[in-house]
Amino acid sequence: MEQKTVMEQQARFEIKAYQEELLRRQLSYLKVHSPFYRRLFETHHIDVDRIQTIEDLVGIPTTSKDDIQRHNADFFCVDRTEIVDYCSTSGTLGSPVTFGLTDSDLDRLAYNEMRSFQTIGIDKGDIVQIMTTLDRRFMAGIAYFLGLRKLGAGVLRVGSGVPQMQWDAILQHKPRFLIAVPSFLLKMIEYAELHGIDYRGSSVEGVLCIGESLRTPDFQDSLLTQRIKEKWPLKLHSTYASTEMGAAFTECSHFQGGHVHEDLIITEVLDEEGNVVPDGCLGELVVTTLGIKGVPLLRFKTGDMVRKHSEECPCGRKTYRIGPVEGRKQQMVKYKGTTLYPPAMHDLLVGFPRIDHHVIEISHNEIGTDEIIIYISSKEQTDEFLLEVKDYFRAKLRVAPRVEWRSAEDLQRVIFNPLSRKPITFIDKRKA
Repeated sequence: MEQKTVMEQQARFEIKAYQEELLRRQLSYLKVHSPFYRRLFETHHIDVDRIQTIEDLVGIPTTSKDDIQRHNADFFCVDRTEIVDYCSTSGTLGSPVTFGLTDSDLDRLAYNEMRSFQTIGIDKGDIVQIMTTLDRRFMAGIAYFLGLRKLGAGVLRVGSGVPQMQWDAILQHKPRFLIAVPSFLLKMIEYAELHGIDYRGSSVEGVLCIGESLRTPDFQDSLLTQRIKEKWPLKLHSTYASTEMGAAFTECSHFQGGHVHEDLIITEVLDEEGNVVPDGCLGELVVTTLGIKGVPLLRFKTGDMVRKHSEECPCGRKTYRIGPVEGRKQQMVKYKGTTLYPPAMHDLLVGFPRIDHHVIEISHNEIGTDEIIIYISSKEQTDEFLLEVKDYFRAKLRVAPRVEWRSAEDLQRVIFNPLSRKPITFIDKRKA
């Protein structure tokens, strides 16, 4: 049974009033302790005492990833002797930046993940297998462990990759839930079928999925989700988070978007001009963190394109929800007059069981417009199959990119780069 906090059950005006009280505290903290924001307030003549509501935030300039990359040290609000853990971003949209967490920040992180796990139905005493990166300064790995520990669940810290090792742990310890990248579940299924493992009869009931969208913008199952569930009818819950946010948006059992943790973060969804978009419309997610001591952020532009949904969820929570990430602003592709985002292309490719691996490469051509090349590996290397892939793109996305064969070995070297914490299936050469 899902557990809900008292705040999630309160009226929306009560939730908003509570958030605004936390916002005022955070602004006062930034004014005193943040070299970057103190300078920003002075430069723009901002009296933070006049910022009383969420609507008042529009009077404060947004913060970008570039700001943090150029002034990383100035975002730290405490002496380095108070930093307990150093983590970093993955560098997907540029050079990685370092974040420091105090002891209270780690407690906050554990609280966030505990609530996320409760949202998907994990209870005290359940066993959960972590199948994602736990080291390399990856915040998510330590967050999952801390949250499960706080909840009172048992943790199997297996880490990423190696289907055999994952199945060995599942068969021996019988976890009820997994934490995994959803496309890796297809590798788990493939391994189980090759080795006669009864995966459908295993102990696993649900998966907290990271890194890839499980739903379409209207909350239908993506092609990736459909492929997994056709084979292995699990409850697949999406969770969306980032190092910068220190908070997560996690789906409940109704799969209608990720629930906000109202006491940890304030969100805005903005258009190109910085205006709030109507509910349910696509825009860039901008976040203000609440309660962080080490490296708090104010109106930080995540670069993620999402939709905000304010109608009450069937689960009874009164908090709004954030829909799936439909793309990243910097990764938007204009191809033959059509706007595309990598997640849509990725989902189409994983919809082909005959494609073993794929990498999407974006570059500029000689006239400065975007070009797309998709490299795929498959045991069925025929011209007819290439044409089938291109026709499917044309039917679903209105355009057909170049598609070329590569060996599985060549693509695996790119996708599973040992220097990367995440699989690399998208390469943007336009920045070079």
